[in-house]
Amino acid sequence: MSAPFLWIIAPLFASGFILFFLRNRFASLAGGTFSAALSLVALIFPMDVALLVGPFSVKISPAIQILGRSLAFNPAQGSLIAAIYGLAALWFFGVHASGSANRFVPLGLMVVALLTASIAVEPFLFAALLMNIAAMLALPLLVPLYQPPGRGAVRFLIYQTIAMPFILFSGWLLAGVEAGPSEFGATLQAGAVLLLGFAFLLGVFPLYNWIPMLMEEAHPYVAGFLLWALPTFTIIFALGFFDRYAWLRSSPQLFSAIQISGAVMAASGGLFALQEKHIGRILGYAAVVEVGLLALALSVKSPNLTDIVFLLLIPRGLELAIWSLALSIVKRRVYSLRFSELKGMARKTPLAFAALILSHLSVTGFPLLAGFPPRLALWRELAEQSLTLSFWVYLGLIGLLAAAMRTMAVFLMAKENDTWEWNETWTQSVMLGVGVIGLFLLGMFPQVVQPFISGLPALYQHLGP
Repeated sequence: MSAPFLWIIAPLFASGFILFFLRNRFASLAGGTFSAALSLVALIFPMDVALLVGPFSVKISPAIQILGRSLAFNPAQGSLIAAIYGLAALWFFGVHASGSANRFVPLGLMVVALLTASIAVEPFLFAALLMNIAAMLALPLLVPLYQPPGRGAVRFLIYQTIAMPFILFSGWLLAGVEAGPSEFGATLQAGAVLLLGFAFLLGVFPLYNWIPMLMEEAHPYVAGFLLWALPTFTIIFALGFFDRYAWLRSSPQLFSAIQISGAVMAASGGLFALQEKHIGRILGYAAVVEVGLLALALSVKSPNLTDIVFLLLIPRGLELAIWSLALSIVKRRVYSLRFSELKGMARKTPLAFAALILSHLSVTGFPLLAGFPPRLALWRELAEQSLTLSFWVYLGLIGLLAAAMRTMAVFLMAKENDTWEWNETWTQSVMLGVGVIGLFLLGMFPQVVQPFISGLPALYQHLGP
């Protein structure tokens, strides 16, 4: 059996089966179980190693040829694939509780499979094409049937599509730069084109205006899933770029530009969240802040660069999943997610309120929650290199914290005679409860993620100081 068949082709076939034959909770259960099984296989069975399972010998070969192109995994990527499909399983298990459309699971599984293919395809520049296909496939999730797409969905697709030619052209330029690194004009052009491509992919300031729009227009759970999946694989793709091309790693101008972009995203996202009165848009700005932190993590000159990046990525999936699910539960009981409609909702959906606030606080780096250990590691590295960058990151997180306090105050503004009710279903309660436990588990025992990130530095041997 080949690894690409197991983690790319099989999920595509499974998504087709789920799309045509399963509905409602059965689709959620099937998608979550299948993703969890793929995660366990990736974690337990190493690639390119023959193992005896009873009377059978099992070996997962790392590569396969399709249409003249190679899909090849590095054996060290097993833990990365396990983390990806494990977080995807969490999202799929929560679909029924969120009230999302039935097509979320099959299309979401297709998106994850295509994005997984983007880290395995050779030549690796084809990853940009696969990521663009995944973005187009996500559009039916964002736009309900028989409704015109909103401005956020249109801008999302436009920006993702514009990024592809920039990435492909920069790869061609970088190949020439690698052959003749002394050509300063070519290196400058390659760096500028590459930064533009990733700016559109990640929504770097001021190109992230579609994110809060999307959170206001689309279902919170669907939009949250895309805000988790696409930036995660884009960051992994960027790590591959930096590891592959020596010129990129030795360019102080490039890393300065990444640092400034990350700091501006972190600060502006937090300040915009502070003045927002729509909790869906606040989640969008929180996602912007996290992408800014990831950009800053990419720019640190440290042997722990990959550890910090993946320490940020894994809790991010859990935080966004819980926050999006809580928003979905609240939205089913109100006309809109504006503050004016949410007064006193803490008494009607107490568990969703608690999960929403805790996930929000985790994004701010609140102690004992999942976001605290990776932000502490990033702060330590940033403080050694630039106190100015640390200040702007701190300012953005303070803005997010103030937004959390405002949200809490609005939810608790109830009349004296309003009674406390428990309106969450048992499925919603279980999913939120498991998520909250996960936030505290990752916050108090961050070594839990060690099996997933211990082998990842081997994938990027050239990154570091």
